[in-house]
Amino acid sequence: MEKVQSFINDNKERFLNELLDMLRIPSVSADPKHAEDMHRMAENVRAGLVAAGVTHAEVLQTEGYPVVYGEKIIDAALPTVLVYGHYDVQPADPIDLWHTPAFEPVIKKTDIHPDGAIFARGSCDDKGQFYMHVKAVEAMIKNDALPCNVKFMIEGEEEVGSAHLGDFCKQNKEKLACDVILISDTSIIANDTPSITTGLRGLTYLEVEVTGPNRDLHSGVYGGAVANPINTLCAMIASMQDAAGRITIPHFYDDVVAVSLAERAEMDKAPFNLDAYKKDLEIDDIKGEHGFTTMERTSIRPTLDVNGIWGGYTGEGAKTVLPSKAFAKISMRLVPNQNDETIYKLFEDHFQKIAPPSVKVKVRPHHGGLPAVTPTDTVEYKAAHLAMETTFGKAPIPKREGGSIPIVALFEEVLEVKTILMGFGLDSDALHSPNEHYGLFNFYKGIETIPYFFKYYAELKA
Repeated sequence: MEKVQSFINDNKERFLNELLDMLRIPSVSADPKHAEDMHRMAENVRAGLVAAGVTHAEVLQTEGYPVVYGEKIIDAALPTVLVYGHYDVQPADPIDLWHTPAFEPVIKKTDIHPDGAIFARGSCDDKGQFYMHVKAVEAMIKNDALPCNVKFMIEGEEEVGSAHLGDFCKQNKEKLACDVILISDTSIIANDTPSITTGLRGLTYLEVEVTGPNRDLHSGVYGGAVANPINTLCAMIASMQDAAGRITIPHFYDDVVAVSLAERAEMDKAPFNLDAYKKDLEIDDIKGEHGFTTMERTSIRPTLDVNGIWGGYTGEGAKTVLPSKAFAKISMRLVPNQNDETIYKLFEDHFQKIAPPSVKVKVRPHHGGLPAVTPTDTVEYKAAHLAMETTFGKAPIPKREGGSIPIVALFEEVLEVKTILMGFGLDSDALHSPNEHYGLFNFYKGIETIPYFFKYYAELKA
């Protein structure tokens, strides 16, 4: 491993410059105007895999954006690690809140990242994180130190629900066959407190439309006599949570698995400073479901949140209009045993039921995914634990995360293997927000740690 680590140290500047070039490509899967950028990004990833030394790499088309596949098979008798990541990124909106252009990466020091952080859309989610694996594998290949087989599957639709990935995995099950899946699309607790994600929440994402009159109306002539769809939508949404922070949709909690007090006590051992949390977000107080801590609310409890709401006139100046329509995008994070399709149907039925006769409503699904829990007594988990302990100098803490990676449950269903979620980002890295960033410490630490995962995994599997 000494040669591998020396190679990494000698090539840090090159690794960083390659990542910066990648971040300049606006690979926004949600916006059709970036279709050409998406295909350009896929080719960039393929070329990067070839340069890293894989023996085969290709861009595979799907009904949506392509999947980049690569492999380095050194011995069919050895175990195989499948690395998953995604090259698509969230839209940069709202653009005016970025301190620097979203697709012109810059490196700046921050209080949390005194060594510097890369500010750009996709820097942490997920270009910076999946590229750590490409560079780690390069270091192992170039020094004849790759101890087992490796495959890469880097997709382009994660940020829009991976709608075509299920079919892709089923159609390419033999090609993707492996012993474990390794993903870096999650976070650690802090740069001095490593952790391994052992659970992810699922997701139901949908859009609602509320229609009142057949056209926009003069609010002076009709206001007070005709239902305002925006007012009505806001009231309907507000009714879906009670004063205790519980979701009021009937049967919403029927399948929720209660986490034991013992497990909750273990989770609460993770360092968390509420004052620092509020200061970072510039809020005076927190809010959530009664009876649970902040960390529990964001990991083991389901939620319902409005992600966007619009209607009427939102331009400059004033327009006294009573709108014909109002819209909202809503997401529900789910916990083990909850099913995204079941929750969608419960929401749709409830939304229709609570709508007053003065409006008409529609509910449209976008995408969803199942929650996942990873066991901590497996060979692959032990390998990740040892790897992080080696490079961080302390044992990582197992933790559940609030985000969703629908592919994890899909992998278990289709490929019948478990996933290790060994991410290196921080929750404060502004994922999905303006000024997303990724620490240089985290980027390099990931590249240094991943070879140790391969080393320990191969040893433990022998």
